[in-house]
Amino acid sequence: MKARIALSGLFLLLLIGLGALSQAPAAGTTRVELTQADTGKTILSIVLRDGEQAVLTWRNSLFGLDVTEVFQAQAGMLILDEVTFADPRGLPPPTVSPAAVEDLYQTGGPFTARGLGKPVRRVIYRVSEIGDPKMRIRDRTVAFKQEVGFGGAVILTASAATLHETFPR
Repeated sequence: MKARIALSGLFLLLLIGLGALSQAPAAGTTRVELTQADTGKTILSIVLRDGEQAVLTWRNSLFGLDVTEVFQAQAGMLILDEVTFADPRGLPPPTVSPAAVEDLYQTGGPFTARGLGKPVRRVIYRVSEIGDPKMRIRDRTVAFKQEVGFGGAVILTASAATLHETFPR
């Protein structure tokens, strides 16, 4: 009888240990969530391996330029690595240094920059009539305006994924 109780206790401890372990951060992964700001509804929740990309495209309403922002998953966050404001004539935009990007977002004109290295954990995207923002992750494209409507907002959150989130479903 005592052996049975001891075995049951050991089994229970094993289950508790496995449960706790499944909540531990999974190295080399990032959980990316897109949620509707006003309702909290999850639009997309996905676990990326380090190096996988999320690509945001939108139209800059001030300058009428198509914008592409490329993020890389890395250690529980997204890193804004590359941004391009496309030349409307179809020409390759000039390459600029990462230091010039912040000013160029405000002053306009086509450009491309790589190696930005800007960490991102949370961003709120407001949806306007002109911008038509879309985010592509793997084979899924989320059209923000279609999800939340004009004037709505999408919250992007990046965090460390837990071990149980990395298991195939």
